[in-house]
Order: sequence, then C-alpha cells, then structure tokens
Amino acid sequence: MCGVVGIVASQAVNQEIFDALTVLQHRGQDAAGMMTCNDRKFSLRKGNGLVRDVFRTRHMRRLTGNMGIGHVRYPTAGSSSESEAQPFYVNSPFGIALAHNGNLTNTTQLQSELFKDDLRHINTGSDSEVILNVFAHELQQACASHLNLTPEAVFKAVSGVHKRCRGGYAVVAVIAGHGVVAFRDSFGIRPLILGQRDGGAHPEVMVASESAALTALGFQIIDDVGAGEAIFIKTNGEIVRKVCSSTASLSPCLFEFVYFARPDSIIDKISVYKVRKNLGKHVAEKIIKTWPDHDIDVVIPIPETSRNAAIPLANRLGVELREGFVKNRYIGRTFIMPGQATRRKAVHQKLSVIELEFKNKNVLLIDDSIVRGTTSKEIINMARSAGANKVYFASSAPPIRFPNIYGIDMPCKDELVAHNHSIEEIEKMIDADKLIYLDLDDLVSVAKEGNQSIKQFESAVFDGIYLTGDETDYLNQVAKARGENKENNDDFDTVIDYI
Repeated sequence: MCGVVGIVASQAVNQEIFDALTVLQHRGQDAAGMMTCNDRKFSLRKGNGLVRDVFRTRHMRRLTGNMGIGHVRYPTAGSSSESEAQPFYVNSPFGIALAHNGNLTNTTQLQSELFKDDLRHINTGSDSEVILNVFAHELQQACASHLNLTPEAVFKAVSGVHKRCRGGYAVVAVIAGHGVVAFRDSFGIRPLILGQRDGGAHPEVMVASESAALTALGFQIIDDVGAGEAIFIKTNGEIVRKVCSSTASLSPCLFEFVYFARPDSIIDKISVYKVRKNLGKHVAEKIIKTWPDHDIDVVIPIPETSRNAAIPLANRLGVELREGFVKNRYIGRTFIMPGQATRRKAVHQKLSVIELEFKNKNVLLIDDSIVRGTTSKEIINMARSAGANKVYFASSAPPIRFPNIYGIDMPCKDELVAHNHSIEEIEKMIDADKLIYLDLDDLVSVAKEGNQSIKQFESAVFDGIYLTGDETDYLNQVAKARGENKENNDDFDTVIDYI
C-alpha cells in the first residue's frame, strides 16, 4: 500500500507536496519521493526512509516549480531498494513522471510486451515503472500525428492503459509543461480524491490517496476520482474529466476502511471513522447474541486503529473501556519483519502494558484485524503476564482467509492464520480464551451505509472473490518468486504483522 499526491498551483508546490506526504505517511514508510516541474524542467528527490528523513532543506530548494507529484512507498512488488522509490520518469513523449498506489497482476506479461512490441526497457522490478511505460507508449500513439497534447489524447492513452493493465491502481503523473494526470483502475479498488482551493493567478488543484491530505492543506473536496476515470489538470488549474473504461464499476477495497486509511479520511463518500465506530457496535451485538452471559470486565483496544471501534463496543456491552497498552509512537507500522524472533521483538518495542488495567480482570482485547496471528498471540501473552484472569480477543474485521493481490502484501495463503482453520482452532493458535470475529455481511452493510450507490466492494481477503479473475496465475508467480528468494536468502520473509 502506498500514498500518492499531485498538485497544480500558482506558486511553488514543494512544501505542499511535503506536507501532504507527511499526512499520508501511514500508507508507506519504506521510501518517499517528489518530482516537481518548472516550465518543462523536472527536479527529483527520492530515497528510502520517512518523508522527514528523505527531504532536507537543500533538496527542497532544488525542487522548484508550480506542479508536481509525490509518493510514499510500502513495497508489494519489486524490492525495498532505493532504486525502486517513486516517482519514475521517462523522457518520451513530452517527459512524464509517474507515481502509483496498488499492484498490477499482469506485470510479467506487460514487461514482455513492452520490450518486444513497444521497444521499451524496464530497469527495475517495480510494476510502477511498467505502468509508466505503458502510459507513455499509449500517449505517444495518441499524439503520433501532432505535437500538441490535448485532453482527448490523454484520455485515449488512459483508455489504452485500462485495456492492457490488470489489477488495482491509483496513478498520478505529471507531464512536463502540460499538467497533471490522475486516474484510477476500472474497479476503483485503490482510492483517489480530488480537491481545489483559491490560488493567486488561478485555482489550485490537488489529488491524493486520502481526503485527509486535502483538508490538512486547506483544499475543499470536489469529488472522488471515479472508477475508470481520468482527470487532466492543466497548468492553469482547469480540470477536464472523463471515464476512460467501458467496464467501470466502483468496487473499493474494504480493507481501507478496516485498517489502512486514516480515520479522518472520507473515501468514496464513506467516512472511515464512522465505519470503524459502527463496526464496534456490530461486534458488541454479536457478543450479546451469541454470548449473552459473558463475564467481560473491561474492553481494551490495541492501539491505534481499533480505538474507534472499542468505544462503542464497550458502551453497548455496558462495561468499562480502559487503555491498557501504551504505544511507542516513534516506531512506524510493522509491515515487513524478517523472521519470527524479530516480529516478537517488534511487538514489545511498540507496546507496553499498564498492569493495573489487567490484574485479576477478564479482559476483552479488540484489534482491527488478525492477519498472521503472531502479533495477536504475543499481545495476549503480554496481557496474561500482566495478571489478567482471562483474555478474550475480538477482531473488528472478518477472518482474513485469502491472499491480497491488489496492493497489500499478504499474497501467501499459508501465512494467514484463518486460512483453513476454524474459529476454535485459531483460538488455540493465538492462546485466546475466546475469539470473536465480525461477520462479513456486517462489514459490507456498515460500509454501504455511507454510500448506497456502491453495489460491490473488493473483499477478496475475506471471501476469495477476485474482481479481475486472474488470481491463480499471479499467485503462482508470487509463490515461485518467493521460493527462489528463500533459496538465495535465509532471512527472506515478507509478511505483515499489524500493530
């Protein structure tokens, strides 16, 4: 999962992009990058690390221009090397820089096509470089008969991208001297939102992965970028929009609302905060229905994303809500951990317990989700060590039983604790006295409350239904690649632990 931003303004945009990326830092902590454009000249800075570490004053001074794009990276394809930090750049046609959130499922096929048919060289393992070259080729074909770049040519190029690229993707690109392009995959799996504010010579326009980045910078929300839609923002702030996919059907990712997005964001007109609050209510209703004689003394959230659900959960059950864990805010989200011992150590580095809230109590811990189960088990053991009589565990998401192929790095089913295991088996595996999962129907209904026009969500991690229908080939390729990497590196183990 990554975060992207693109801005066209009447003044320098480097500080604005920096600030927006800081707001989106939760979406990726592996690398950060920014490309600005001054007339027709690009300036680039990117590298591994957090936004605050990648960009120094000397870099910011060189990032000149009134339009640009930015990216924070969490790697799902390729590697964590600095060469794969974004944005990427090609000089033809016009000069294009691009950043991308999501994951292509037919990258291998596209790499072959780009080399054999389009005569384009791919220098990294990143699917973002692939989608850039596909877009560049399609744009060159659309502009073959003239030198002027028109919105119609841009939209024709994006249509070509949709025909060739499969998967989930939200893209921002800056075209030297012309403007910023933003588009979303045909299902709208990955989020992208458009905003505007008053500028000097002309209105200033911004697109970003989440609305929180817009509002933090004083932009007013205009609309979400639609499924299959492209938006061309000219250098004068004029916005031109068009749906470029004949199969567009909005199906946003449910896991954005469960975990990834900030609670103060609105995605596809759905409040993330409101969803998480209501998830807590539904977990409580399930406990009341299936376990009416519960002996829960206290509800304790596992920081941070489960706190929104914990408050209404405790209120509905009529028990106290307590803060039993203290989080070290200076350690980022633990997306990738090389091995079991490191994962266990990371839990203790990030969380410490307040024994007073556990001692001699029956505790219900609530987390946003359970992926591998390693983190959950370690936290339960911490609660027992702090003196809890019984430790119950609730997830405000349904069981995660299937791999994700659209931008979340959990592509191996054998790594998922809920895959092919019953609730009772998972209870024993994570050492819980009782385990409560939210039902998928409840998650879907809560999300739909915010936007009744959405008929379907991308929910493959819960139900195994993949919208693009090409999961088998992709997962076989991933399994093969991981097997080869393990042979060459005993420490290779890219799995997610959510804390």
